[in-house]
Amino acid sequence: MKIGENIVQYNFPTIIRFGKGVSDEIGSHLLSMGKKRALVVSDPGLTRLELFEKLMGKINQGQLEGVVFNGIDKNPIEKNVLDGVQAYKQQGCDCIIGLGGGASMDVARAIALKANHDRDLFDFDDAKGGDKYVVNEIPYFITVPTTSGTGSEVGRSTVISDNITKQKKVLFSPELMAKRVFADPELTMELPGFITAATGMDALSHNLEAYFSKGFSPLCDGIALEGIRLIFDSIEKATCSPDLESRSKMMMAALMGATAFQKGLGIVHSMAHPLSTLYDTHHGLANALMLRYGVEFNANACEDRIRNICQLIGIDPSVDCFLSHLESLNKNIEMPLNLKDAGIAEPDIDKLSQLALEDVCHQCNPVEVSLEDFKNIYKKAQG
Repeated sequence: MKIGENIVQYNFPTIIRFGKGVSDEIGSHLLSMGKKRALVVSDPGLTRLELFEKLMGKINQGQLEGVVFNGIDKNPIEKNVLDGVQAYKQQGCDCIIGLGGGASMDVARAIALKANHDRDLFDFDDAKGGDKYVVNEIPYFITVPTTSGTGSEVGRSTVISDNITKQKKVLFSPELMAKRVFADPELTMELPGFITAATGMDALSHNLEAYFSKGFSPLCDGIALEGIRLIFDSIEKATCSPDLESRSKMMMAALMGATAFQKGLGIVHSMAHPLSTLYDTHHGLANALMLRYGVEFNANACEDRIRNICQLIGIDPSVDCFLSHLESLNKNIEMPLNLKDAGIAEPDIDKLSQLALEDVCHQCNPVEVSLEDFKNIYKKAQG
């Protein structure tokens, strides 16, 4: 059976419905759960597309009505969440659908968190043990991904930036997992090449960083390795000459990456997050820019794991070969290789480095990272 051709279901632990046409089930599922009014959280770009209208037709069935909220920044901020909570309450909604890419999922999950909690949003910051404040019921929440990158559809956390400082905060609780995921690879077929490439590199960074993370989770390691294999097997075709199989493999790999990184992430994400907050860089692109440099920094501590990956994808098992392979991949899918090529000609190295140091992701990095390390890596990535 080719991946994506037939609908399958698996639990890990969320119920995941995966395959071509599975999005047809959204409306009937919510009706079966007794829901009548769904807040559909999506981004402004997607809501203008014909694809979105088709999806709304699948949601608006019988007594079920979808209410659209699309007040989302490319890199979501607290205001997006609070506006969404207001819409949820004013419209009398009884469930939430996160529909789109990572930004939509993050805001939808944060709206679900805040809907029945009066505390300040950032009281739930994972770095401060904020999950202890998640004590009230979370509205019924489902996810429908239209990109293959963050894997946020299966996540337990959301990343939201402070309105003023622009610092990204991770809000976490097992209660924030979607009750059901409808992963339909057919929804990604109209994605342009750049978005497919950028989100695909996001998925690759999730799987790689999870595999390199200093945490202990053999299950996550195995999932990450298979995700890495799927991406190297399919990302170029999915970007340059897509078919259902290549897009299906990318969607599955994104799901796997988000499952695997419960083990932890690392330096790449800590460097990518400030690029998004300071320069509004697409998160996947930011990861693509920093991935090679992050792997190089960790190479001595992860040499055996890098060799394992090389053998898995059929290249010479050496660090140098893997770094060259990553660089070639970026070129083949037309991702910029440095900050200058990405339009960031004069980056504020000091500010980027301080924000990276304050980011929680590098706490799981296999090598401890100092402020000077961040500065040196950003300088190397300038181009």
